[in-house]
Amino acid sequence: MKILIVNGPNLNLLGKREPGIYGNRTFEDYLADLRKEFPEITIDYFQSNIEGEIINALHAADGSYEGVVLNAGAYTHTSIAIADAIGGISVPVVEIHISCILSREPFRHVSLIAPKCIGSIMGFGLQSYKLGILSFVCK
Repeated sequence: MKILIVNGPNLNLLGKREPGIYGNRTFEDYLADLRKEFPEITIDYFQSNIEGEIINALHAADGSYEGVVLNAGAYTHTSIAIADAIGGISVPVVEIHISCILSREPFRHVSLIAPKCIGSIMGFGLQSYKLGILSFVCK
């Protein structure tokens, strides 16, 4: 099985950005742990702060992966284009968030991508990524 993790804007700053919300681990360190925990799964990773690059990564994933775990960051609340990209591909996408977006600022309560995803996971810290992977493994 091949899974692609896609992280959106500012998630390259994990480990230093607002550690009270996002923790103090870098994503690269956590990714190494995920790969050890799921040795039978190829887990590829892409991060960009640029909306169009995220869209291109989603397009490229179609037909190459069994699933995409997507943390679109703030684009969750603003990007119709990313939602359309998810709707235009056949590979299933799980939306994840490190924090519980429903307990944060009101503008974060609406996800434009959720209706195009097969499910949403939020509020479990970095473990949200593991839960996203498990959603594909446990089908």
